[in-house]
Amino acid sequence: MKILIIYDHPYDGSYNHAILESVIQGITKANGTYEVIDLGKEAFDPVMTSTDLLAFVKHQAVDPKAISYAQKISTADHLVFIFTIWWELMPAMTKGFIDKVIFPGLTYTYKENGISMVSLLPKLQSTTVITTMNTPKLMYKWTYGNALKKALIKGTFKKTGMKNVKWLSFNMVKMVNDKKRQHWLQQVTQIFAGK
Repeated sequence: MKILIIYDHPYDGSYNHAILESVIQGITKANGTYEVIDLGKEAFDPVMTSTDLLAFVKHQAVDPKAISYAQKISTADHLVFIFTIWWELMPAMTKGFIDKVIFPGLTYTYKENGISMVSLLPKLQSTTVITTMNTPKLMYKWTYGNALKKALIKGTFKKTGMKNVKWLSFNMVKMVNDKKRQHWLQQVTQIFAGK
């Protein structure tokens, strides 16, 4: 299985980076192959320019890096997104990736009605979103309306025809003890090792 990991966190000492390492450890145990797109280290520009917007309308992407990322997605069996949740949604770099890479003509197209969408990623079998946040799970669900689920899982991935989308959320990361954090990392490794 070929796995493409889209990673967005600026600090290599973060818990998100430990999650990334656990994902890689699990993939390696399962004898899978992987590639990491580290948006910060690759200096990805998340800003939609007027040129990008015109390209969106024409369904002809122009950002070379976004096009290359979409090509990598098209050859993957599984996508993994790893990022922290800030102000109840994804960081700007991840949002920019969604805006410029999950793009008409690259990863999806519209049906004849002009509203419904269909995926252009026949090889892609599944997508896993892994997030961290300090908001308690029930508060995130009931006070903030599961904002990420509505905006990204349903409003983007499922809407554009991606299959088998799962979300693994680690909440109250700063508040839990190290034993709990280590347990979560082991859980991530086991998931990607197929155990």
